[in-house]
Parts: sequence; C-alpha cells; structure tokens
Amino acid sequence: MSQTMKAIGLYRYLPIDNSESLLDLEVEKPKPTGRDMLVQVKAIAVNPVDYKVRSPKDKVEQNPKILGWDVSGIVKEVGEDCTLFKPGDEVYYAGDFTRPGGNSEFHLVDERIAGKKPNYLDFTEAASLPLTSITAYEALFERLAISHNQEDNKGKTVLIIGAGGGVGSIAVQLAKTVGLTVVGTASRPETAEWIKEMGADFIINHYEAFSPQLEKLNITSVNYILCLHSTEKHWENMAESIAPQGKICSIEETDETLNLTLLKNKSVTFAWETMFTKSMYQTEDMISQHNLLNHVAELVDNNLIHATVNKKLSPINAENLRKAHAWLETGKAIGKVVLKDF
Repeated sequence: MSQTMKAIGLYRYLPIDNSESLLDLEVEKPKPTGRDMLVQVKAIAVNPVDYKVRSPKDKVEQNPKILGWDVSGIVKEVGEDCTLFKPGDEVYYAGDFTRPGGNSEFHLVDERIAGKKPNYLDFTEAASLPLTSITAYEALFERLAISHNQEDNKGKTVLIIGAGGGVGSIAVQLAKTVGLTVVGTASRPETAEWIKEMGADFIINHYEAFSPQLEKLNITSVNYILCLHSTEKHWENMAESIAPQGKICSIEETDETLNLTLLKNKSVTFAWETMFTKSMYQTEDMISQHNLLNHVAELVDNNLIHATVNKKLSPINAENLRKAHAWLETGKAIGKVVLKDF
C-alpha cells in the first residue's frame, strides 16, 4: 500500500492573488532508486524561478506541478547506487529543474547535486543557500573563470548588477573571499546598506550610466561583470564598462536581441549561467555541484560566508508560499525568503 505525503503544487497557472495558484495537496511518497536519495524536507526557500514557472499561462496540468528549488533536510533512504550519503545525514541542495520540486514533505534528489549541510546553520538558514550559492559559484569561477588565488586577483574588480538579491548576496561574499574589489549596484538606500553588509567595497546606481560613476571611484573599467538583472537594459553600460579582454556573465534571459558586436573590439567573453544545466543534461561534471556545496558549507562554518535569510515563514503551506511568491514578484526583495516545517 502506497504512502502519501503533504505537498504544495498547482494544476493551473494563475496570478498569485488567486487562492488556487498554489494548493495544499496529498501526493504519493516517492521511493529512491539508483543514485537518488529520499530527503525529509525541513525547510525550503523561494526564488524568482518559482514565480516565473508559476506565472499565468493557459496550460493545465493533469498531475500536480510541484515547484521549489532550495531544500534542507535529513536523508531518510538511499538508492542502491548511493555512495556519498547515508540515512541520517543532513543535506542541502537546489535539485533538478526536470523533476518535481522540493515543496513536499519528502523529496527525491540525485546525491551528486546535494551537499552536506553547514554544521553551524539551522535548516532554515541552510535552505537559503543552495540555488544562489551554486549559481554565484559557477558564474564566478566557471563562466568568468576567476582565480581562487587572492594573489591573482590583486587590483582586479568585479561589477555585480543586482547585488542585493539572493544570488548577488552570495556572489559579493564569494568574490571577497578570493580578494576581488567588488562594486555592487543598487537603487534604494536599504539595498545599498544590505550589499555593504555582504562586503561590497562600492555601490553604484543601476539606473544611471555606469562609467561616470565608476570613474568617480577611480575605476576606469572592470575586469568582470556578473549581471543578475535585466540583461538587455544594462547591455550598453556593460559593454562600455568592461575592460579589454574582460568577461561578462548573465543569469537573466532576454527576449531582445543583444548586439554582441559591442564586445568585439575589446575581445570580451560573454557567457550564460544556468545552475540547472548540469542536472538537466546529466553532464559528466554533475558531481561538481556536490563538491561546491561542500566547499560553501566549509566557508560558512569558517565564518567566511553567512546565510542571506531576510524573511522567515512557518509552516510550509500554500498560504505562506503564496505570500513568499507575492513578495518576490514585487521585484524589491532583498536576500532570501525561507519557509520551515510542514
């Protein structure tokens, strides 16, 4: 006889103020096989990807669509091929975009994209980290190819556009651990204050031209740019501000055509970052996400990086998830919103 579990999901894609946009459900409890492990979910965080997937469209699901790509919890069972974790281990992870999300009492995840939860964080704080940490880490150290050696980064600057959000909050901290000068963008005093708390050296306003503001800081150009907001809006500013042979990475898709020719004379590299790529395509280096989450956990436990929770809700249910989605949809969210306990 199959067991059931609580979950929050949807059948129809509706505005968040509609009470049926997210529903409390009972669904079948899954069973792990292969390299999957079954995790008892203790806390979840919400990201822009959640509301982007949930955004209104005509499609109707026959089976409930479960969202959620930030989880911390306890391993309850493991598949026959698991070697990295065992029942009782505390883990954190972002999951796989092609599979049911983590907004459920129990959740299946491939062990190669999960990490050991930081020892000194509770489940709520730990749940704020996986998606943003993987995204920021891959963007900085894989796509932008920034060195981990502080000596290599002396005198080098990274500009982080939208530094006050979830990914930006982690990216600022990671960039400081490797010795980069960090310029973050903000337009509101409270966001600027948050970014400074994360460790940014300077703040500029992303609604104004970048280069004149950078020049006032005695920065003629920046070696790296990480764009976390409105790629097309900032494209010309990025092309103007980037140093010759510099690198730009964005996580924000755009419907507009980008003029790559603006980067040609400077021989600038442009890259996209999507943290779901490795699990979506089962790439050979999938296990790198396990390793980087373990590394981030060490940085946290050594007090070099801290969690970025700015709002906590309890319990994990449809009503509170709708509140979290609504907050993120304002576009003014700072840090992360986390829900705990079913």
